[in-house]
Amino acid sequence: MIQINDKSFDVFIQESEITSKILEISATINSEYKDKELIFIAILNGAFMFASDMMKNISIPCEISFVKVSSYEGMSTSGRVDELIGLNTSIENKHVIILEDIVDTGITIDKIRTLLMIENPASLKVCTLLYKPSAFAGKHQPEIVGFSIPNKFVVGYGLDYDEKGRNLKEIYQIKENNN
Repeated sequence: MIQINDKSFDVFIQESEITSKILEISATINSEYKDKELIFIAILNGAFMFASDMMKNISIPCEISFVKVSSYEGMSTSGRVDELIGLNTSIENKHVIILEDIVDTGITIDKIRTLLMIENPASLKVCTLLYKPSAFAGKHQPEIVGFSIPNKFVVGYGLDYDEKGRNLKEIYQIKENNN
């Protein structure tokens, strides 16, 4: 158990499970995109650890760009994305994989998709480490999913609670008896 601010969290996904899943996902991407012009777009801040570990295991030529959006306030999503900040490379006619730490309602990722499709990529997929199917209310489910998880708040491995906990190697789930 760990304590972050006023909440307690228990280990939910071990570091070894995350590593194993990343190896599996990256092997699939290496195979599927071996002869294609590929660019990853990692969503900051949460996906920085996932993106880093994914890139260490991608063996095909590719690019990566980092963009920032704002959608979380405390423990709930605001569902608001005004713009993508930081996309400084053309994605036209390139195969794009969005790297996301977590997809829950899907509202944020739908908005990101809409903004990126304006740039005419050859293809666009979402690769998320975590997916909450019971919370999903978006239009497009992620195509590549590491772990489907219950609709409970998680922290660690890039995910935060009021900007704390991103540095944890495991993913922690909020304890049920938190107020």
